Amino acid sequence: MNFNEVMQGLEDLGTDFNKKRYVSNGAVEPLFGVATGKMKPMSKVIGTNQELADELYTTNNFDAMYFAGIIAEPNKMTETDYDRWMDAAYFYMLSDFVVSVTLSESDIAQEVADKWIKSDEDLRKSAGWSTYCWLIGSRKDEMFSEEKISEMLDYVKETIHDETIHAKDAMNNFVYTVGTSFKPLHDKAKEIAEEIGIITIERGKKKPKELNAYQSILKEVERDRIGFKRKYVRC
Repeated sequence: MNFNEVMQGLEDLGTDFNKKRYVSNGAVEPLFGVATGKMKPMSKVIGTNQELADELYTTNNFDAMYFAGIIAEPNKMTETDYDRWMDAAYFYMLSDFVVSVTLSESDIAQEVADKWIKSDEDLRKSAGWSTYCWLIGSRKDEMFSEEKISEMLDYVKETIHDETIHAKDAMNNFVYTVGTSFKPLHDKAKEIAEEIGIITIERGKKKPKELNAYQSILKEVERDRIGFKRKYVRC
């Protein structure tokens, strides 16, 4: 399938209901409103195609940008490419569910995420922390430095309550993910989550969202899911 065929295919799959839902979460025109699960048949036809992915991502159409992440070839993208994609990620569904997901399947994931975490930009920081969530939740524990992850937990404990909105959300998810999927630091993550307590995320006109990583970790303990790893990151 070429660019025009993909764009037409996405448009045909769009619904007003999904369009309104995405807009309520921060998406802006242009977009079609495609349920992400509906993209699978088309992605299976294409497989992976980095050139097409880049072409789709530059449209600024949310659905096309999301689909670009599905067919991208993560290890063909350089740090510059990821920064370019991040620059165009104007809301969290792109930063944390397209760019960071794609980055997490590359060999340079930690290197790039470490730089983003130190950024002053909310969504870039959020994407950096989210990348680690995708990584820890899918890769073997031995692929990470226990000392490094431990230091990151300490940093979250000290700074999360003063962080920007989306970074705060992603950092809370990082503590939960370490507590659930990284066995060497399960106990420490649980202790820090308890110390952090409830995190309140302001959402404009919507009711504030309250996050509690400690309670979420305890639920996974009850389900005997500590050490859980995803088989797939991208859909």
